[in-house]
Amino acid sequence: MNSTIIDIARHAGVSKSTVSRVISGKGYTSPEVREKVMLAARELQYKPNAVARAMVSQRTYNIGIIIYRKDYPIVSHPIYGKIVDSILAAAEAMNYSVFVSTDKEMSQRTADYMLEKRVDGLVLISRLSQEMIGYIDSFHIPYLMVNGTVENNNVIQIVNDDRQGGRIAADHLYALGHRRIGIIAGPQDHRSHHLRYEGFSRRMRELGCDISEQHIALSPHSTFEEGAACFHQLWERSHSKLPNAIFATNDMLALGAMRVMLEKGLRIPQDISVIGSDNIDFASFSNPPLTTIHTEKDQMGRDAVYRLNRLIHKLELHPERIEYEPKLIVRGTTGPSLSSG
Repeated sequence: MNSTIIDIARHAGVSKSTVSRVISGKGYTSPEVREKVMLAARELQYKPNAVARAMVSQRTYNIGIIIYRKDYPIVSHPIYGKIVDSILAAAEAMNYSVFVSTDKEMSQRTADYMLEKRVDGLVLISRLSQEMIGYIDSFHIPYLMVNGTVENNNVIQIVNDDRQGGRIAADHLYALGHRRIGIIAGPQDHRSHHLRYEGFSRRMRELGCDISEQHIALSPHSTFEEGAACFHQLWERSHSKLPNAIFATNDMLALGAMRVMLEKGLRIPQDISVIGSDNIDFASFSNPPLTTIHTEKDQMGRDAVYRLNRLIHKLELHPERIEYEPKLIVRGTTGPSLSSG
């Protein structure tokens, strides 16, 4: 027998009206109470009647996720996959069904598909053109962006402070005594890679440590294979005077580079230190485990659903750019410089 909101209220130790506010998304409840109600709903396997809800509210209780990304993998990507998993879990807890679609070309076709599904709102992941934002705006459907920005002050944008992440990486390597430092950077038309590269380079200049051009490898992709290819470039250019530390703008590039370092007989971190960015699951499994900059993934997904729900219900929510503070995760791939240069 299906549980009711009265059952949830009794189970969570709150009032029926509190449960109603949480489930409908209307009215204020504290994060602690909201979590308690959601937990009770999950434990009781509460499933509201979707048809009845739609008739009363004129809503479908469907939301759409569109991932704009040129290259595979997309849904299985260690960052985008984590964000999507988090969105799915948060949406389920708030009784939304979710449609997921990917778009490599940033075309109107994918947006049209979601609109045909009569979704109540959209989560747009990764980079987006101003033209596409304008197209979606024309349908007056609630939406927000995750892990991407656009020059539109009316859009909620949920991102990591990637420039600060680059600065944190620079401070860590500099504090260890590294001065001959290299960079392996992913596509510079991608917000995160560009800001991490810029933040790292600028901070190193502020510290009085210029990075030689021969110690910089830029890649149009951000995969394990590209990280390996980039370190091959650095090796061919300067193996007689290699950098004694490398910053990679994501963990996959760092892990690919590490494979080649080990093939060349380099010891990590004794001969060369390595730091990545993102703190993907693979980072802690490498040998040695990868020092990295942690960026929020789960929290981004949860916050996206919470804010989209408020937009759908026309609750007061000011457009803003929400930036999460990155954190340094020190593991085994960075250590004190043993080089004099």
